[in-house]
Amino acid sequence: MESVEVYKFGGASVKDAAAIRNVADRLRDVKDQPLVVVISAMGKTTNALEVLIDAHYNHPADLPALFNNLQAFHNDIVESLMPEQSKELLIDLHDLWVELNWILEEDPHPDYNYHYDQIIVFGELASTKIVSAYLKAQGIVHEWMDARSFMITDSDYREARILWEQTSEAVNKMVKPVLAQNKIVITQGFIGSTVYLESSTLGREGSDYTAAVLAHCLDATSVTFWKDVPGIMTGDPRQFEEVTLLKEITYREALEMTYYGAKVIHQKTIKPLQNKNIPLYVRSFDQPTHPGTKISTSTTAQLPPIVVVENNQVLIQIATRDFSFVAEGQLSEIFALVSSLRIKVNSMRNTAMSFLLCVRNETDKLEKLRIGLAERYDVKMEAGLQLITIRHADQAMLDKMHKGKTIIFEERFGDTDQFIVKSEGL
Repeated sequence: MESVEVYKFGGASVKDAAAIRNVADRLRDVKDQPLVVVISAMGKTTNALEVLIDAHYNHPADLPALFNNLQAFHNDIVESLMPEQSKELLIDLHDLWVELNWILEEDPHPDYNYHYDQIIVFGELASTKIVSAYLKAQGIVHEWMDARSFMITDSDYREARILWEQTSEAVNKMVKPVLAQNKIVITQGFIGSTVYLESSTLGREGSDYTAAVLAHCLDATSVTFWKDVPGIMTGDPRQFEEVTLLKEITYREALEMTYYGAKVIHQKTIKPLQNKNIPLYVRSFDQPTHPGTKISTSTTAQLPPIVVVENNQVLIQIATRDFSFVAEGQLSEIFALVSSLRIKVNSMRNTAMSFLLCVRNETDKLEKLRIGLAERYDVKMEAGLQLITIRHADQAMLDKMHKGKTIIFEERFGDTDQFIVKSEGL
């Protein structure tokens, strides 16, 4: 089999008919080479499905309207995209909506995370059905494949872990034969299946990770993420006016950025690629001739300051009640609970009688953490905070990011500066 490439198109890349036409244009440039195309749900569909799931549990009277809106959104794109050839596709989509409606007609499952995954997957399934039908109408030869048949995971719903041996075996058995015919494979990001054939998901924004897993299993020559930004920038262009493009960075730098909250790449993406030295390109679907950013083993010159801002943070203060130190035993107990709840710690600090954690505001997890610690510790939580991380900071950037902010605490390690501030804008 010839060398394989992997493309990934996020929600913004397939948000409407014009965007889907753009995807087809990108794929027309691929000539007789095996290619896997990973596609996300359209636009804000995942958000809409999350509202639908919440209504199923808490506001059942809202379900019909929400369901109809979801169906109408996708049908409108179909009518706009393929006005003369929409009938067969609408029938295909109708079967999906019927299946979703069957789930919604049942009582909500006692396990919210399980129920979430059985519903949320319909966004990716609908999106890829539409893209596939349009590509077929445009004469772009490919095969649509359900990612749940080869992305095999454990049963930790909403944040499922890849079962690498089973996934690699399934990819070899199902995906490689299609690619060997120099075909394009169209499949879904974010979703998978347990060994019990129950739908699972890899965590929010997990389509990036899907692409990396497939690239790893297929020994791909490269992965390209087509996004609505020119590449990886020195800051979020939606938050900062003066940002520049990083033309090339190392796997290590990318991993540091994603760990601290940079949203341009999912944090699990880098490891599967680095393990096989597969370069990752982040490019703009609006400017396809621009090279974007390359992530690889190549060393780069001194990088400029890179700013990552994490909003919606909570500072948790865990203190002993008997004036004893927070020592190794207590830390072990605290982290065991944090780990069991799959809470990602963004920053932490230890004092004599308290331990501070900065985490994302996930209300359900934090309430379980508070209850789990309440018997032995005093637990205080302050929400509405920002965690600002600056890589390769110079004094001018530090002065700029400090100005006008109420800083709760700050620390520096190596070439990374972090500080937690009250959310007062940037």
